[in-house]
Amino acid sequence: MLEKKLKDLPDSAGVYKFFNQSGSLLYIGKAKFLKRRVKSYFRFTPSLAGSSTLSARIAKMISEAYDLEYILCAHEYDALILENSLIKELKPKYNILLRDDKTYPYISLDMRTDFPRFEITRKVEDIAKIKYFGPFSSGAKEILQALYLSYKLVQKKSCIKGKKTCLFYQIQKCHGPCEGKITKEDYMQILLQAKDALIDRRKLIKKMQEMMQEAVDTLRFEEAALLRDVTKAIEKSLHVIELDLAKAENFDLFAIVNENNLAAIMILFIRDGKLVSTINKTLKNATEFDLDEFYKRVMLQFYNTNPQSIPHKIYTAHDFEYKNDITSFIINKFGITTHILHPKIGDKSALCKRALHNAREDLEKYKKEKMTDIHEQLQEYFHLKKTPLRIEAFDNSHISGDSPVGCMVVYEDGFIKEAYRKFNLLGRDEYAQMQEMLKRRIEHFVHEPTPDLWLLDGGQALVNLAKKLLDIKGYDIDIIGIAKEKRDAKAYRAKSKASDLLYLLSGAIKLETSDKMLLFLQKIRDESHRFAISSFRTRKQNKDLELGLKYASGIGEASIKKLLLYFGTFENIYNAHLYELQKLLGEKNGDNFYKFLNT
Repeated sequence: MLEKKLKDLPDSAGVYKFFNQSGSLLYIGKAKFLKRRVKSYFRFTPSLAGSSTLSARIAKMISEAYDLEYILCAHEYDALILENSLIKELKPKYNILLRDDKTYPYISLDMRTDFPRFEITRKVEDIAKIKYFGPFSSGAKEILQALYLSYKLVQKKSCIKGKKTCLFYQIQKCHGPCEGKITKEDYMQILLQAKDALIDRRKLIKKMQEMMQEAVDTLRFEEAALLRDVTKAIEKSLHVIELDLAKAENFDLFAIVNENNLAAIMILFIRDGKLVSTINKTLKNATEFDLDEFYKRVMLQFYNTNPQSIPHKIYTAHDFEYKNDITSFIINKFGITTHILHPKIGDKSALCKRALHNAREDLEKYKKEKMTDIHEQLQEYFHLKKTPLRIEAFDNSHISGDSPVGCMVVYEDGFIKEAYRKFNLLGRDEYAQMQEMLKRRIEHFVHEPTPDLWLLDGGQALVNLAKKLLDIKGYDIDIIGIAKEKRDAKAYRAKSKASDLLYLLSGAIKLETSDKMLLFLQKIRDESHRFAISSFRTRKQNKDLELGLKYASGIGEASIKKLLLYFGTFENIYNAHLYELQKLLGEKNGDNFYKFLNT
């Protein structure tokens, strides 16, 4: 069957998918000419088999291949976009799975204002007088904090709008431009010093260390501890790579190292001949992925989610097959003409080598730190199908069925707060609530990445329920239930003492209370419980506030909706100023409503 499909392939652009004998998806690829590309994986004599030129990974994939499907596309560019979308959605076994599909933050400086200040943003606008620094893979918040600790800038956005100096002036963190206590010219000199420290963060670290020592000398130990933590975060984000460029150029540089099931990726951002920021990350489960595909996937994903300030030149530490594909993608999607180059001599080549050296150091450091990786321990001990790199934990909260809220937290080498989800539920018992929550999460698998592991706050019944719901939709995800130990009919949560039971489809498992795997799962479960309790309280409070508003004289549903549209939450309505209520409800109704709120 496979051999016949190979011979009947059309000679046009498209996306192809390989499946094994049980129908599981193995690999997705794209081709300018489907027949030529797909047939290159095989030799046809004396019998159909994998080509001798294949890498070990692709050779293994071809040895498992039993069936083939393809989708025709009008152009190679369309095939590239479709391939990328399908890989993210379907997560084939032999494709590179990049999970970090996010927009990185920048630090912006709006020079249109009289007294500019630094802010964190993920949105880059093409406005001449707004300067952007970054992007940052980590440490952006701490860098911003360090700038305001080290330099007497306008500390808050609202400060400059006031007419009187505030607490920041009194504690000598601001020069008081709101009262004209510093000229624009003098303020600009301080701003330029801060900008220089932002670009060369070694200067910022040195200044922070001096402040920390002064705090220690004057016995201000809490302040010294804060300065220490901020400094460490900045140091962690800083890759010191010396530049020796002849011109003040703008370009990005990508370097990838891949070995022993791990890969390290380093991206350098050079603006005006200076290294303004770096992004570095390490990937697991990267066995024998070829660098061609790595560069394609990394660059395609990065520029798809971070199109801001794409330079006209991009350098790579290795030559790779898909340079023209990425160039076409950037031109077609963003209208930006860029050139992807692999320098073989000169200062760019030397910089590529230094970036590769730093990436290798990251890889070695990671291997030392992760010799006993908890994720791999979990996979081995519980016989999980995948290493649980992305874990989603579910819990719900209510009081006698009132205002039930379900919550999902996400863990990937740390909690990913922006991926947390809240579900306002209708079910009256925990089983029905979990069923509703999991169904809704499954519906969104097409839009958000599927996890490697579900962790449910409950026992065997909920594990069986989750398995049933996943089977209905054709998803295969590992599931673990964790049931809290009960003492006197109450959940017992003491660290290193709670002997919670863990549940798999095969039944219950009990680990020692000090077991690192149990403590790790408890930590994630407890975070989901905390988030659920917090979300329940917010929903309950808003419901109580809403009921209270409905008893207000002269206030109907339409007025409540109008107030909510303006203020956002019921809590904000209760804290509203009189003039705001008069503006929205009219003077008389506003007066009456304000009296109701404040009696």
